[in-house]
Amino acid sequence: MDPFTWRHLAIVLFLLWLAILALFRVFPSLDVNLQHLFFEPSACHLSSVANQVCGEFPYADKTLYVALRRLFYYMPFAAAFFLLWRLVLALQHHGATYDRASVHRILILLATLALGPVLLVNVLLKAFSGRPRPYQTELFGGDSPFVAAGDFSGLCRANCSFVSGEAAGGSWLLCFILLLPPPIRNAVLPAILALSLVSAAMRVAFGRHFLSDVMLGWLSTLVIFTVLCAAYGWPWSRTAPKP
Repeated sequence: MDPFTWRHLAIVLFLLWLAILALFRVFPSLDVNLQHLFFEPSACHLSSVANQVCGEFPYADKTLYVALRRLFYYMPFAAAFFLLWRLVLALQHHGATYDRASVHRILILLATLALGPVLLVNVLLKAFSGRPRPYQTELFGGDSPFVAAGDFSGLCRANCSFVSGEAAGGSWLLCFILLLPPPIRNAVLPAILALSLVSAAMRVAFGRHFLSDVMLGWLSTLVIFTVLCAAYGWPWSRTAPKP
């Protein structure tokens, strides 16, 4: 794809991001109703305050799901270290064998990771959005009021729910596989796509994020990636024919 096509894709994804945010702002019950599917109410202790909701998100305590979550959590970090290693090797061989296109692709991917999941999501949104996580809200056994997606008036002080960092990291893996030769890329694409979506869904099932958090976090990385490709281009390898 040329920069013009990347630009159009970036615009479409960004407008989709805004549309999803607007949908959950207008209909916050979408978040609440879906979250109830994973919440298991229970009887409160006698010492509980009046009208308190008691219960848990049972998937958050299942050993298998917790182990899978840890695996999914560390995969973007492993991929990032691999890219840094590849970058160091490429720069050490600067000369006749220097692959400028490969370095360009690696830098685009590392910049996407730094600007998306790290800076935008974890440094800015999760630190200042103020949105309590589902299990922290009064609706699901916590003590904080529920706030809609994009509402920065919540009581959360740090590491808040809006948006999901793990969903953002999971979608970054989709960008990462563009480094692979087409036959391998096509073979692993369904698995990586499923992994990134399951990882995001597990955050909802665990009561750690609302659906809007994971959808917007997942899309945010793709928006940044396409913006960078529109600005700087994505040089396809010789074994990867240009679409």
